[in-house]
Amino acid sequence: MAIGFLQVLSGLFGWIYTLCWSLSFYPQPILNFRRKSTSGTTVDFPLINCLGFLAYLVSNLAFYYSPVIRDQYAARHDGHTPAVAFNDIAFAAHALLLSVITTSQYLVPSVWAFTPSQGNKPSAFITGTATGAAMGVAAVDGWCWLDAVYAVGYVKLWITLIKYTPQVVANFRNKSTVGWSIWQILLDFAGGVLSIAQLVLDSALQGDWSGITGNPVKFALGNVSMVYDLVFFTQHYVLYRGAEGKSGEREALLENGEEHGRLD
Repeated sequence: MAIGFLQVLSGLFGWIYTLCWSLSFYPQPILNFRRKSTSGTTVDFPLINCLGFLAYLVSNLAFYYSPVIRDQYAARHDGHTPAVAFNDIAFAAHALLLSVITTSQYLVPSVWAFTPSQGNKPSAFITGTATGAAMGVAAVDGWCWLDAVYAVGYVKLWITLIKYTPQVVANFRNKSTVGWSIWQILLDFAGGVLSIAQLVLDSALQGDWSGITGNPVKFALGNVSMVYDLVFFTQHYVLYRGAEGKSGEREALLENGEEHGRLD
């Protein structure tokens, strides 16, 4: 009975964290649309997210649907199956779509009738990261399929490690979080906690912790994101609290200022 309850709880955690993480992609494009501007933010975050979630979607699809990948995984992990659920695939596909939409607000602001912003041009840092990741995946020729899928998954992990950095720097240089929606961070943090909880529960139910060691990308995603979330919480609620004045995110339009947040 206890096992049945934990299985239900794991499934519940999975769908709730999927909902939280999926909803976290809406506050920023909505805020941009209301302000008719992307000032205060940079294109680096949504742009590199497109590559990251494409890699995450591909790796999850392989782990979930490919008999070859699942057989190779089982052979390497004492017959256990990958700890990837359908909600992981749903999340990755949805995240990719929303990332593309948000990126379009920066790269083609005229389509959205936005005021052009200094942060609309990708930085050399993010451009180099994307190029390096693509070259790294291309170099896996001759590997077994499981290792190739791991390589694709590690692209997402690497991107998660660095994708928040440009916005952290932008907030620091602007001494403000105006334009950067804190709601996406609150939802992201909640999703990270539940994602780790589900992975731990699934591994415990299988009686084998390779559910974590065999799927390091999913485990690291939750942890790394939460560390960055804490940084953004500190910036928004402590360091630069009140810097946005009375308007904040409730205003439909904010005055555009000069940003110095690019990592070139």
